[in-house]
Amino acid sequence: MRNEMMHRPVVKKELLDFMREKQKKLPGELGVVEEEAHADGVPVIPHETVVFLQFLLGQIKPKNILEIGAAIGFSSSLMAQYVGEDGHVTTIDRFDIMIKKAKKTYERLNLTDKVTLLEGEAADILPTLNESYDFIFMDSAKSKYIEFLPNCLRLLRVGGVLMVDDVFQAGTILEPLEDIPRGKRAIHRKLNEFLETVMAHPDLTSSLVPLGDGIILITKENETIEL
Repeated sequence: MRNEMMHRPVVKKELLDFMREKQKKLPGELGVVEEEAHADGVPVIPHETVVFLQFLLGQIKPKNILEIGAAIGFSSSLMAQYVGEDGHVTTIDRFDIMIKKAKKTYERLNLTDKVTLLEGEAADILPTLNESYDFIFMDSAKSKYIEFLPNCLRLLRVGGVLMVDDVFQAGTILEPLEDIPRGKRAIHRKLNEFLETVMAHPDLTSSLVPLGDGIILITKENETIEL
């Protein structure tokens, strides 16, 4: 369960500790869920990303959110706080153990009417979706980001935001492929392909942010994006 990359920061450790310890904590039961996850080593988004996400969603004011990678349901529960009374969060996960934990989290936080969990492979589910989303958060298998990108852009409204997590891989994303352990070369190759595609595309605007293990924010300028 431990995400080793989260313990190899790409910023100074002192700054990382400051961002994680000094920024305002989440209130109530959601804050308890976050604290428990960190204490148990469960790979949820780190607190600096939590605070950034709160600020970002407060500005975007999304009504319809899609998440790829529910895990224990923490980030989707956080996002559900920002969709308003008539908004909704849809999340996808394929792991039975995570699905069970996510459902317990939603029940615990009284969010079963606010969050819909779709069970199965994102590669199978994404093509079946047809709603327009104001915000999409992708935090799943890193080697699949490039595969999921076309459907994410299809589902994202013009001017909406696609936020993708863990794109730096503790800085190893910059290392030559031959220096990467063989078991992680597919992730390295596919993540680099994803970043190159997004950052160079004329109809996409993107920004890399060194929070957690690196995030990238993407907006699309036209309704139809050809990759």
